[in-house]
Order: sequence, then structure tokens, then C-alpha cells
Amino acid sequence: MIIRKAQYLISSPDYTQCPKPDRAEYAFIGRSNVGKSSLINMICDNQKLAKTSGSPGKTQLISHFEIESISGSPENVSARVKKGEAWYLVDLPGYGYAKIPQRTRRRWEQMIENYLRKRENLVCVFVLIDSRHSPQQIDLDFINQLGKWEIPFCIVFTKADKETQKIVSMNVKDFFEAMRRYWQFLPQYFITSAVKKQGRDKILEYIESFNTQFRASAES
Repeated sequence: MIIRKAQYLISSPDYTQCPKPDRAEYAFIGRSNVGKSSLINMICDNQKLAKTSGSPGKTQLISHFEIESISGSPENVSARVKKGEAWYLVDLPGYGYAKIPQRTRRRWEQMIENYLRKRENLVCVFVLIDSRHSPQQIDLDFINQLGKWEIPFCIVFTKADKETQKIVSMNVKDFFEAMRRYWQFLPQYFITSAVKKQGRDKILEYIESFNTQFRASAES
């Protein structure tokens, strides 16, 4: 997949105010300061698309980005089609640590839950996990909640360039061992580095496969 255009569209305080659900949609979420904005910018090949910040809790709304992509690889230029495929990428507020009042936090949680459970065109949730750390219960709890809600998801381990490959591999292995206490089947996962663009092609291929299924379902 080649990203031809990526632009910010709108930020909404509630799922009912989100754009018309007329295309495939992919949401990104994780603990505060997990590197979500950097990952989104890396995937879309636009370092100014999502605003990065060292302050946890910066993202407070449901932010939609409009993406236009075309199938194939950069090497296969002749096979490119003129008309691109449009889809949405969504930046959700982080969960976990953030210096915000309890009432505000609860409002965020309700906003996220309503979006995840009621957004009809949501295809997959990309749950971001910091690969530098051992399994965190808050991440496991959130993933288990997605399971109870029967929401499709995959896992993206971020910041792989910040630690040695050995430590990253160990943390990934330990995370899935912790998941096995609750899950019989483990989800698709990606190991990424926004700095080195590691994992970008695989994530785009994954999204492209879902776009194809979404398009086929809409046409049937």
C-alpha cells in the first residue's frame, strides 16, 4: 500500500459527531505517552500530521484523519491506479496515567467506550504497547475489555529502537505469556519503531487486506 494523501479531518467529543461511517476505519489507542502520535505520523509518512507531546493526556477527543491510499508497492509504479481508496485513521485519547481530574477521566472513558462499541464502520483497533517495559496490568485489562466487547484488535509494540532487540523480544514474549492467562488465541502483532520506520509496511499491508474485505462487503 502507498499512502497518497493523509490529512487531519475533525476532532469529536462523541461518536455521534464523528464523520459519516461510509468507509473503513482504524483506531489507535494506548497508554499515555506510548508514542501514538509518532507512530501515526510514521505510518502516514507525514511527521506533522498528528501532534506529538511529552505531556500525557494531550489527546482529549476522537480525532479523525482522512487517508487516501493505492494498492501495490512503490516499485510497481505501472500498476498504480488513478483512483485511490479512502479510509479513516482515528487517534483516541490514551488510557492510564494522565494528570487530569477524575470526572474528566471518567468522561474520556465513556467517550472511548461508546466509540468502540457503537462506531459501525470500525474495522480494527490497534492497541499500542511500549516494548521497553514488562507487561503492565492496565494494558492487559484494556485488551480483556475489548475481548468482552467482541471488538477486533491487534497489538503494536512501540519504541523498539529504544531498547536492545533482546529486551524487546523478552518483553513481547512476556506480554503474550501474560495474555495466555485469559486468551486461547493470540492476536496479530507488530513490532515498530517510528524512528526507523520499522513495522510500517506490515501494518499497511494489514490495513490493505481489511480495506479489501470492507469494500467487498459494501459492494455485496
